[in-house]
Amino acid sequence: MNSKSRFIYVHDPMCSWCWGHRPVWEQFEAELAAHVAVEYRVGGLAPDNDEPMPAAQQAAISGYWIKIHQLLGVPFNMDFWTENEPRRSTYPACRAVIAARWQGAELPMMKALQRAYYLRALNPSNKGVHSQLAAELFLDVGQFEQDLSSEALETAFQEELAFSRSLPINGFPSMVLIHHGQAHSFSLNYQDYREALAEVLQILSQ
Repeated sequence: MNSKSRFIYVHDPMCSWCWGHRPVWEQFEAELAAHVAVEYRVGGLAPDNDEPMPAAQQAAISGYWIKIHQLLGVPFNMDFWTENEPRRSTYPACRAVIAARWQGAELPMMKALQRAYYLRALNPSNKGVHSQLAAELFLDVGQFEQDLSSEALETAFQEELAFSRSLPINGFPSMVLIHHGQAHSFSLNYQDYREALAEVLQILSQ
């Protein structure tokens, strides 16, 4: 493994294309891990917002779900749109990922948030859902909730957003290899990771 390089996966737990990319990404990551350290960073798709999502926006996003399902076959539970009051707010879910990271459960929380949103028709814009998922993951819920509302976590979140936005990315998910201090981005193929893997290995060999 190249200890001086790192591969960064920039995502948002409420990004439907990240959910669509997850099956092939997990295959990609399994092979990458033998060659370079893989890190996750939240990108912050939509800022804090307590207002209900407008009907037109609900229609557009639910339309993306249908499109992604048709293209990639990943499942979506459309009951979300009738059982919740959707908000265009993903920052809370991003903070939940960081709070879980502080308890060594970053990936379990990320996956739990995705399953909650896309399969269980729960609303990851709501802090109550984060606490529910933390309990299901056997985290220290009291510590988790304390961290979520702390200045330390907000500082870490804002620094992470700034770092993600400093990378050569174009939306979420994005993949960046930092090698010898230079950042390399890669095109996403939602059905086959082998070309990107070959590109990564070529750069690592330099």
